Amino acid sequence: VQLQASGGGLVQPGGSLRLACALSGNIFSLNAKGWYRQAPGKQRELVAVITSGGSTNYLDSVKGRFTISRDNAKNTVYLQMNSLKPEDTAVYYCWALATTKNYWGQGTQVTVSS
Repeated sequence: VQLQASGGGLVQPGGSLRLACALSGNIFSLNAKGWYRQAPGKQRELVAVITSGGSTNYLDSVKGRFTISRDNAKNTVYLQMNSLKPEDTAVYYCWALATTKNYWGQGTQVTVSS
């Protein structure tokens, strides 16, 4: 399984960004897909996840602001990020989970600053 993330950038507080993660390979083995982030000096944390059944879950600090979705026809997972805050600044990583293995995409930088 390969993951290719895109969509990061610099945005002002209160702004929006949409991240995309294109998946390829044996994607039918995947149980969940999502996004992690890692800010400087902090541990990587799970931001949002969507299961193969369509259930979603979010980090408490992004609930109501971020939305994870998928386009099965395009094999792509999205993270719509609204009302961005400086504390959302981090490298965001696309992630996918098979039964016993994690897959990671390259990180994409999101910077929220005025």
